[in-house]
Amino acid sequence: MAITRGSRAATGTGRRVAAALTCLLAAGTLSGCSSAGSASPASSGRVGIRSASANRSTAARPTTTTLPPTTTTSTVPAQPGWAVLSTRPTGVAVDQRTVTGSGGATVTVVRFRAGQVHLDLHVGSQDPYAGSSPIGPDAQPSIAAAETPALLAAFNGGFKTTAGAGGFEVNGQVLSPLTAGMASVVLDAAGRPSVGVWGAGFPAPGASVVSVRQNLPPLVVGGVESASVNVVGAWGATLGGVSDVARSALGEDAAGNLLYAASMSALPADLASALVSAGAVCAMELDINPEWVQLDVAPTPGGALSTAVPGQNRPADQYRAGWTRDFFTVLAG
Repeated sequence: MAITRGSRAATGTGRRVAAALTCLLAAGTLSGCSSAGSASPASSGRVGIRSASANRSTAARPTTTTLPPTTTTSTVPAQPGWAVLSTRPTGVAVDQRTVTGSGGATVTVVRFRAGQVHLDLHVGSQDPYAGSSPIGPDAQPSIAAAETPALLAAFNGGFKTTAGAGGFEVNGQVLSPLTAGMASVVLDAAGRPSVGVWGAGFPAPGASVVSVRQNLPPLVVGGVESASVNVVGAWGATLGGVSDVARSALGEDAAGNLLYAASMSALPADLASALVSAGAVCAMELDINPEWVQLDVAPTPGGALSTAVPGQNRPADQYRAGWTRDFFTVLAG
């Protein structure tokens, strides 16, 4: 069945149950996180996008983004313990909390509220290489003009495709083969995100899969931190070989909210514990090191962006100007 932007792929209850089940399944079936994080996956672990889901759409999503009519009176209220960053007429779209890790690292956790936002995945001007693939204007190295009226936030993607940390698909175009066992954020035809472990019951059979960004084995699975969370080398090479560096991660809670966590000086365990404390069921590390970690947020759709990770290197308009690496845009609706 074709799904158009603005429609729901599943009810909120179905999404919550699916997220919990896939992560619990992965917790019981995956045990190789400590060795898989720092090495290229074996070719036998690769699964092509076609064999993973026979029913998935490979058509690019619509290239225009319009704000949906605000005819509903329901609202998403503010929640104690979370500071509101962005609002829509329908309520809170983006909020934030700060968590201090056991070692004193300060981690910013930003929550994108389910039903209030959808996402686009963009390639970078250098990585991943799209070549002549018809990825569409909403996936280019800079934020598209059509995205701007609905733009609420933008944040960094994962490692370079040459790092062996997983695959990349955008708007139905597989730019790097997808790999079983890797933590993945999946966007459906409406841009609705979900986070899970590829091949461990995720995505569900027949699910709409349009874009996929993988990066390493899961940081959190089944609501529990990875057994290798303290093996720092399993989570990527750092500048100067130091352990406490800029890091980012992405998770999903049982309500289907997307959780972005980042710090300019943290351990993998700091991100994992911050996400679990925020309710993450599944989570994946994204990019690390100071040049790459960046999150920008607007107070209302189409508003001025401001930096959201204290001390981040890149300016708030970097993704508007264009960037060398992949990133996500967060759009109202």
